[in-house]
Amino acid sequence: MIEAILTYKFMQYALLSGLIIGIVAPLIGVFIVVRRLSLIADALSHITLAGVASGLLLGQSVSFLGKIDPIYYGMSFAVIGALLIEQLRKVYKFYQELAIPIIMSTGIGLGVVLISLSNGFNVDLFGYLFGNILAVTGADLIRILIASAIVLSVVWLFYKELLYISFDEEGSKLSGLPLRTINLIFSLLIAFVISISMQIVGILLVSAMITLPVATALRIAKSFRQTLIYAILFGEIAVICGLIAAYYLNLASGGTIVLVSVLFLVFTLFIKKIRK
Repeated sequence: MIEAILTYKFMQYALLSGLIIGIVAPLIGVFIVVRRLSLIADALSHITLAGVASGLLLGQSVSFLGKIDPIYYGMSFAVIGALLIEQLRKVYKFYQELAIPIIMSTGIGLGVVLISLSNGFNVDLFGYLFGNILAVTGADLIRILIASAIVLSVVWLFYKELLYISFDEEGSKLSGLPLRTINLIFSLLIAFVISISMQIVGILLVSAMITLPVATALRIAKSFRQTLIYAILFGEIAVICGLIAAYYLNLASGGTIVLVSVLFLVFTLFIKKIRK
């Protein structure tokens, strides 16, 4: 079954890019969930939508900008959104969680306005919203590889610091860790993961790819390291099964991958309930 799919070049690109995202999305997701910041993925995905919409709008209205991939606009907006979240967390010292809904609301509002200015939904925007893994090109794969390499390298370098902050943010601050700097780096990593994942599962579903494998792993893991390993494992299996199902059943690849992740979660919840 899988051998037949891999005879096509576009399916090879799709599978490789999906497997890469299946690693980095749950990897970042584990730290997000443990820190109880799950909504930050939604906030940055909505601001990414505004960036993609602005790219499509500029491509329509400014001729010399037409060749710039809207994904780069989305990535730029995601990075700016991450920076703004950290700045707002400084402003609202005692209500830091307010930074997330502020950026989310801004992203939704700006995205809707820009979409209306570009004459509503079109085929390109629909693909960014819900993903189109089968349209991944060689250039897209290279971009995903570079961004993922950056994410993996930074997590490897700051693993102990991220782990410490995830479980005891106040203690890490008192110990002298540069908390603001690490939080900024972490937010930028989330922005990178969202910007490269949106082509696989879509802007509206990218937060599911980040959190669902982690939610499943938490039901069976007995340590942080096990949660990390299981989350990546569930993410990879969801990509493979979802891509195969989407190909043979002619379904939307992004939604299918997410639904497979949901099935894994439901299955683990059911098993745990039976064992009790």
